[in-house]
Amino acid sequence: MSDQSPTTPGEANPEASAPTPAPTPAPTPGPRPGAPSPAALARKVAPRPAAAPETRIVRASDPSEWGRIDENGSVFVRTSDGERQVGSWQAGAPEEGLAHFGLRYDDMVAEVALLEARLQSHPQDAKKTRASAESLAAQLPTAAAVGDIDALGTRLAAVVERSGAVEVEARQRKDEERAAAIARKEALAAEAEEIGESSTQWKAAGDRLREILDEWKTIRGIDRKTDDALWKRFSKAREAFNRRRGSHFADLDRNRASVKRVKEELVERAEALSLSTDWNDTATAFRRLMDEWKAAGRAPREADDALWKRFKAAQDTFFDARHAAAAERDAEFEGNADAKEALLADYAGRIDPEKNLAAARSALRELQTRWEEIGKVPREKMGQLEGRIRALEKSVSDAADAEWRRTDPEAKARAAQFWVRVDDFEEQAAKAEAAGKSKDAEKARAQAVQWKEWAQAAEKAVDTR
Repeated sequence: MSDQSPTTPGEANPEASAPTPAPTPAPTPGPRPGAPSPAALARKVAPRPAAAPETRIVRASDPSEWGRIDENGSVFVRTSDGERQVGSWQAGAPEEGLAHFGLRYDDMVAEVALLEARLQSHPQDAKKTRASAESLAAQLPTAAAVGDIDALGTRLAAVVERSGAVEVEARQRKDEERAAAIARKEALAAEAEEIGESSTQWKAAGDRLREILDEWKTIRGIDRKTDDALWKRFSKAREAFNRRRGSHFADLDRNRASVKRVKEELVERAEALSLSTDWNDTATAFRRLMDEWKAAGRAPREADDALWKRFKAAQDTFFDARHAAAAERDAEFEGNADAKEALLADYAGRIDPEKNLAAARSALRELQTRWEEIGKVPREKMGQLEGRIRALEKSVSDAADAEWRRTDPEAKARAAQFWVRVDDFEEQAAKAEAAGKSKDAEKARAQAVQWKEWAQAAEKAVDTR
């Protein structure tokens, strides 16, 4: 291949003879074959400053170590197979020519480095990388470049060799990823089928199906046939769920219409009871209505809310009236409690059965009559007040019982019979003594003493009853 600079118009060819040699123009680089590479352009982004000609570009290799330019301008490169001509340089000094062909070598080095990096970073493209390396290796024997061509060949051979293993590894990894993707989509499809078949948690299940769909879209790397089959399973399951959910809510709508009619009837009954003053029975009736309301279920939301407001208003009307009546009653009962407190204080000193049982009985009857006339008291005060009047009643009752026992005719008659027997035995003793029967007299006197003790005990028992 030749890389020779053309001459400008009016210039003489240095190899041609002429009677008068023309002045030699400043040499210009000859044209390069093909478009410049990115590596070459990168080196020319900024022009070298004229004030620092000693600045040198760092090259992949020193072209003077791997090539030469002879006196005819032919450019050679040295390889393990010997020297070969890669072009010619007629535009300037040999050093510039070597630098020019060295830049071409640097471009090839950059291409090899890109292939090595691509093999590492894009293993899935190992086949394309190998083809590029083989193509570049095929160009090496005729490459118009000066540098360590053999080293480039070795690196390209390594890329080609390594690409086979990388391709196998990438294929295995792709197969593993494909198997994992299939397994995951199969699991998602199975979960969707279970939801579509049996789930009744409509909101949660619907949310989960959307999550499954979002994840499904992120799973890649499955062949079209398998992916289509799995998608059909998922889509069928989702449609089954949607049909069941639609049927459920359709039934629910029909049921809610029926519930609405039931609740309308409950509201009418509640409103009819709202003005009742039969507090206990009506309160029980409202509790039964509330139980029926809860058991009825839900009507459509808007209707259910409106019906509940009417039901609650009727309920509040009744219970507010009952509470007002109870408050009025409680105020009355508080007054009754105060009246009974005053009544107890008034009669406490007038009921003393120990002093005068008859007067105590009369005062107690008056107290009881006035007590009943006053009426009911608050529940929390009822026990204390009732206890106090019961204590007075008991004191009078106990005194009356004791008096009755003391004045009981039958008890006194039984005690008198003992004294009759005492008299009988004393009379017998006297007769026996007069008849000279001293033993009979002694025995009769002993019996008289015994009956006297019994008579005294009987009288004491009557007195202390």
